[in-house]
Amino acid sequence: MKTEVLRKEEVGRAAAVIKNGGLVAMPTETVYGLAADALNGQAVARIFQAKGRPMDNPLIVHIAELSQIEALVRAFPPKARLLAERFWPGPLTMILPKSDNIPDEVSAGLDTVAIRCPADATARELIRLSAPLAAPSANLSGSPSPTTVQHVIQDMDGRIDAIIDGGDCCVGVESTVITLAADPPRLLRPGGITLEQLREAIGEVILDEAVLHPLKNGQQAASPGMKYKHYAPKANVILLEGSEKAFRDFVNAHDDGQTAVLCYEEDIPYLTVPYLVLGKAEDYAEQANHLFAVLRQADEKGYQTVYTHCPRTEGVGLAVYNRMIRAAGFEVMKLV
Repeated sequence: MKTEVLRKEEVGRAAAVIKNGGLVAMPTETVYGLAADALNGQAVARIFQAKGRPMDNPLIVHIAELSQIEALVRAFPPKARLLAERFWPGPLTMILPKSDNIPDEVSAGLDTVAIRCPADATARELIRLSAPLAAPSANLSGSPSPTTVQHVIQDMDGRIDAIIDGGDCCVGVESTVITLAADPPRLLRPGGITLEQLREAIGEVILDEAVLHPLKNGQQAASPGMKYKHYAPKANVILLEGSEKAFRDFVNAHDDGQTAVLCYEEDIPYLTVPYLVLGKAEDYAEQANHLFAVLRQADEKGYQTVYTHCPRTEGVGLAVYNRMIRAAGFEVMKLV
């Protein structure tokens, strides 16, 4: 298959591909998404084939306008409407009881569906010209998500019909996922909209145990990004928990020519080993924006092991921690 790279101005051509049951990688503010007509089960099945994604991992349906949600869900409770009014368009996904219009390929057989309205204007225009779009991240399953068109080309060239070049993504991690099919609502995946913001908007929101820990054996994933090892480069990622001095002393003592460090800007003067910079220690949004790109850089440079700080878990830092702990397969080393 030849994959065509389109300019944003060629979104009409991309919409024609979608209408014909094809796959298009589209920019969003979070990461690039791999889109198919969400109401076409056969087209959606092609997403799983292109990514090598397990079929029991549900997808997110993207809409351009709030009015489109009526055909996709059985109920739209008041708290969901409050969140939509406050955070859409934007990096928030809501899980709601699905309508009969949603194919099982989208929901992985669940009776719920994940919906979001992206902030990216090109993504919304593609939806307006085609259909609501099922779209996970446009990468090979399990690898770091794509935040540039080059990342998409690396993973998807020859596997999909087209890629829209929308430049670099501004958020850099996937959307926040909250389920409103439970009472009280539960945060299933942290992202650019924080737990604190959700609670300010609608009151009580429970942090699901799977945000910080692996699912139990046999437990079904209710949201993308919950069940499998995700976001991981080929290198072995290990989180280090300890003081700044303990972190720097440990990594400096483990320079074997095949190891790199994901560090903060503040670490640089103290390091004698190869490093890739996540951002400033207190700037969680910057860390989120850089995370997947630096994980891909680690592979490009051929590193076998990557050590990194164990991120903090407040604000957008919770999203960084969630992605890092999964990239590391939940391997955390406590430093003395």
